[in-house]
Amino acid sequence: MNIKIVCRKDAVNRNGRAPLALRFTHRRQTKTVALGMTIDPSEWDEESQRITCDCPDCRALQLRLDQTLNEYHKKIRRLEALEIDVNFDTLLEPSQERLDCTVGTYFCRMIECMESVDKYGTASKYRVTYSLWGQFHPQDMRFEEITLSLLRDFELFLRRRGNKDNSIATKFSVLRAVYNRASEERVFSSDENPFLRFKLGRLWTATRKRAISKEDIRRLKALDLSHDETGQRLFARDIFLFSYLMAGINFRDVACLRYSDIQDGRLMYARHKTRKAMNCRINDEAQAIMNKYKNPQRADDYIFPILDERIHKTQKQQTDRIGKVLKAVNKSLKELGDELGLTAPLTTYVARHSYASVLKHAGVDIALISQSLGHSDIATTQIYLDSFGDSRIDEAMTHLI
Repeated sequence: MNIKIVCRKDAVNRNGRAPLALRFTHRRQTKTVALGMTIDPSEWDEESQRITCDCPDCRALQLRLDQTLNEYHKKIRRLEALEIDVNFDTLLEPSQERLDCTVGTYFCRMIECMESVDKYGTASKYRVTYSLWGQFHPQDMRFEEITLSLLRDFELFLRRRGNKDNSIATKFSVLRAVYNRASEERVFSSDENPFLRFKLGRLWTATRKRAISKEDIRRLKALDLSHDETGQRLFARDIFLFSYLMAGINFRDVACLRYSDIQDGRLMYARHKTRKAMNCRINDEAQAIMNKYKNPQRADDYIFPILDERIHKTQKQQTDRIGKVLKAVNKSLKELGDELGLTAPLTTYVARHSYASVLKHAGVDIALISQSLGHSDIATTQIYLDSFGDSRIDEAMTHLI
């Protein structure tokens, strides 16, 4: 759909003024909509499609033109977001006529859109929130019906299900994102955004950083797993220790590591979450763990037996596989933690914070460690990533075991 502002010089009135109109062109067909404005033909710049400065009311008239044109462009984006064909009938319908799009319908379309660009992790969060919202309010509704009272009832519903503050905040962040996106796309109109009064920020609470001591790391490393017939607990321990030894690398990045990521005794890879370049020296302990699984046929082979490129070809297949293995690894780690008498559940997440805790006690700057874990401040994180090969980190990492 192409939209152009035209001066109808072929329709000059008896006062010598020509009407302005919008000319819509779609599939070689045109349709003209009058704008209710007239100017002297000499006051129109055909090339720029703008009123010239010679016109006495040029600023006011041009503002009206710009606003009208912008409204049609917004309506086109809304139709596209709702996957409705943009044509003369849908675009030029009366402004008061509203599209039938419910909260559930828009939720599903956003999820499909995310999955179409391989954002399966984010799509999964939206699916969970959509499912819970559907359980809370089984009858589908329009966005205009979401009120402050309804949001508070949804919070109460989640609390009764056992959800804690941060979990509830995550669900509401998703719901608010869907609401705001639908509002931006003009799917609905509302005099008040209920999320402004709901105060989502009050739900976020600082989480206790789960870290175990260097002594606990040594105990885990020394644990006798010779009777582990399936090898699952041994593999889980290896993944935990590898993450701890390699600057708290998270599980997804571990799963995606290839032998081609090893250069001159260093592990060089891009984080899946941020796509930032990471550069970490491989110490002897980490190398020994990798050697246990070494069976490369090519440089592009995965280091750990989590993904198989012959099977896990698509992004969704890889995401599903990584999630499945992570669940099994964390289950085995919890068993190992119970065996060691640890108070908090042992997970791959604990390895990241244990790495940070040990380096902190080794005297490494806290800001540098925080950056290494990708914490809140993006600018600080970037500084860290740029200096990740710093000798201070290399030296401090010799004290990890």
